[in-house]
Amino acid sequence: MESIINRRDFLEIWGGTGTLIGIDSRYESGPLFVLHQFLLENGQQLGRLHTYLKDALLPALAREAGGAQIVLEATVAAHQPQVIFLQEFRDVAAWRETGLKLKQDVTLLEANSTWDRQGPYLSHSLSLLAATDYCPPIVASSETPRIFEMRVYQAPSEWQMNGVHERFAGPEIPVFHKCGIHPILYASTIAGPQMPNLTYLTPFDSLAAREAAWTRFQADPEWHRVRQESIDNHGYTPRIITISLFKAAAYSPVK
Repeated sequence: MESIINRRDFLEIWGGTGTLIGIDSRYESGPLFVLHQFLLENGQQLGRLHTYLKDALLPALAREAGGAQIVLEATVAAHQPQVIFLQEFRDVAAWRETGLKLKQDVTLLEANSTWDRQGPYLSHSLSLLAATDYCPPIVASSETPRIFEMRVYQAPSEWQMNGVHERFAGPEIPVFHKCGIHPILYASTIAGPQMPNLTYLTPFDSLAAREAAWTRFQADPEWHRVRQESIDNHGYTPRIITISLFKAAAYSPVK
């Protein structure tokens, strides 16, 4: 039993207990997404991670936190194999409270201990993402798994990042929708790399649908107009852009 108890400290990554992260008071209320990124080695790590998430962690978080859950496996990314897991919390307080509850979940502790002894991953990182004011509610889906594109737009200053948010909150999203681009998540990283940034996640039915949508968008005269207005007002448009493609795990509640 001692080995199981020792794993409680590790479970703090799933909730907020014990973290040293200082969170800006602006983000204490409103939906929070915790993004876990797992870089894996070829072999059995991928399968073991999926088993742990599907059978142990997702059910525990569903019981204690509720909220949307998204599990994605990289198809085009800087490192493969790679899995990202997004868990939604009501707010920062709910994230912290969930950490306390998970540390008392004996079933999860046992599953975590078994997974940990097997050599679970090459590296794990955690980011906290605050939903933007213009982020739509995420709806769970039981449809055929889609592909997902994650884009991270980084700016050199908060003021310039605000210009990007103003553009998205105003004229850009209608252009997205007109062109067949329907992101399900828009968020600001409040703890993690590439800050300040806008991170958004978009599902597509296929790679062909993705390519067609972005081709329409790039040719849209309204987008060129609002982009130039944003540059004129803020002197900036994102130049550091990270794009990764994923497929939804078959068991992901949102897919």
